Amino acid sequence: MISSIKGILVQKKELSLIIEIGGFRYDVLVPMSVLNELKDKKEGDEIELITFHYYALDPSKGIPMLIGFTNEVEKEFFEKFITVSGIGPKAAVKALNRPISEIARAIDSSDLEFLKKLPRIGEQKAKEIIAKLQGKVGKYGLMQDSFDPSDMGKSKKDVQEEAIQILIQLQYRKQEAQEMVKKAMDRDPGISTSEELLNEVYRQRRQAR
Repeated sequence: MISSIKGILVQKKELSLIIEIGGFRYDVLVPMSVLNELKDKKEGDEIELITFHYYALDPSKGIPMLIGFTNEVEKEFFEKFITVSGIGPKAAVKALNRPISEIARAIDSSDLEFLKKLPRIGEQKAKEIIAKLQGKVGKYGLMQDSFDPSDMGKSKKDVQEEAIQILIQLQYRKQEAQEMVKKAMDRDPGISTSEELLNEVYRQRRQAR
């Protein structure tokens, strides 16, 4: 399983990047929401991507495919998105043409009009996305432009520290992240996982708008 790729950017295409590593060139699919974050990368620059590796199956063979992201949080959202019935990895690459934070907020607020305008989605699929993911993607709405089973059994201090580190990855200042986490814990002291904690942070920020 290929979990990341690092090499020289050879070419930017509509929804993919050609990356050269040791004489080999890899065509890595990249959603538009991620490509927009890489707009400053030029051909000849070094680039590193977190990757989702899968096999696209046709009647006679399986074709290995790589999908690239700038960080683990983007990849995690993608993996949740493709749990919706009928949305495979290639369809998701095309659908995610808006910032992930906007898509996550649309899911959480049942914004059908926003979701159905995403490529390859439409009204029925948008309804299925909301039904499947609403209430599960709050933390991604915090991204600026995870449920981990190991959370279970962690101390509240560990859970808070993990949530703070994720918020820092999402480009919040450490002090700001600490304040958001403290307010969320004060509001719901029963929170036991970083996933629950980040969803509560998201709900509070949404109510404050």
